[in-house]
Amino acid sequence: MRVYLDHNATTPLRAEARTAMIAAMDLPGNPSSVHAEGRAAKAVVERARVQVAGLVGCDPVDVIFTSGATEAAALAAAMGARMVTSAVEHDAVLSWGQADRLGVDAHGVWDGDLTAAAGADLVALQAANSETGVLQQTMPLAQQCWAMESSPYVLVDAVQALGKTRFKMATSGADFILISAHKLGGPKGIGALIIKRGIDLAEHALLRGGGQEMGRRSGTENIPAIAGFGAAAKAAAADVSAGRWEEVAEQRDLLEATLADAASLTIFVGKGAARLPNTSCIITPGWKGETQVMQMDLAGFAISAGSACSSGKVRASAVLRAMGFDETQAASAIRVSLGLNTTREDILRFATSWTAKLKKHETRAA
Repeated sequence: MRVYLDHNATTPLRAEARTAMIAAMDLPGNPSSVHAEGRAAKAVVERARVQVAGLVGCDPVDVIFTSGATEAAALAAAMGARMVTSAVEHDAVLSWGQADRLGVDAHGVWDGDLTAAAGADLVALQAANSETGVLQQTMPLAQQCWAMESSPYVLVDAVQALGKTRFKMATSGADFILISAHKLGGPKGIGALIIKRGIDLAEHALLRGGGQEMGRRSGTENIPAIAGFGAAAKAAAADVSAGRWEEVAEQRDLLEATLADAASLTIFVGKGAARLPNTSCIITPGWKGETQVMQMDLAGFAISAGSACSSGKVRASAVLRAMGFDETQAASAIRVSLGLNTTREDILRFATSWTAKLKKHETRAA
């Protein structure tokens, strides 16, 4: 049996989401229609909006459904002419930022210097890094932005943090939050931009037409995907409240301890810093991450060599380079990301297989 250990790339669809999607597929109405069928479809959208808002800790009216976090990032970026990001953001955010980046320390945590953000309209800082799992405290950034003369908006990428941590909008300091359904057990191709009350986004809308999403994102709503998103968000919030991710953190720690016993030169990125409970970024200098991914795939394990959102490309991680790792180290990284159903047996099987392949690599390199 294969073992799936790439949950940060995408998480398998939750049963709750599948059930909600199947039910929504049978609805014939358009949510913009005023007849009974249209109102039934509209009710599904609004129920999901409430469910997503419950996960984030915001008012439902502040939830804008999009095709995913990438579109949500583009919509937020439309609010300002100059956007500054940290050096370790996801490409969906990084591509909108100016050349100047906020510096980070050896763990990839923002170093507190906002000099690069002088005069910016929008400053972006992720809540959790998808490659390393390292968490950021975003409120200090927001507080400094509030005190700046230009008073830039704060964009927080919470794609990885939501559904795995107790992240909430009120304590993040964010004006905008990115969220993606398929990172928390919902369907692919649906996400949301959360906006702080009072910010008028309609005049900056990227998609105009029928005025859906209160004029902020036009286009007929994807009812099944939205229904699945809402159901997944509700289930994810319950899992966080129940402390289920603390159990996953124990599995992650077991994995790292087991691999460390067999690999003295291996580096566990972010170890000692606050991290997502499920994420382990592992560097074995000189053993290419791409090679490890292929070898482990053949052995029945799905892992990655970094972010999955680069059209299948495998390259040295820009995130790790920004953190101070050299080219060889950055190209030797793999990411193992666990899920709620990952078992101790899965972890030990992976560790045994990975260790055996490491020994073969060391023998060839000797």
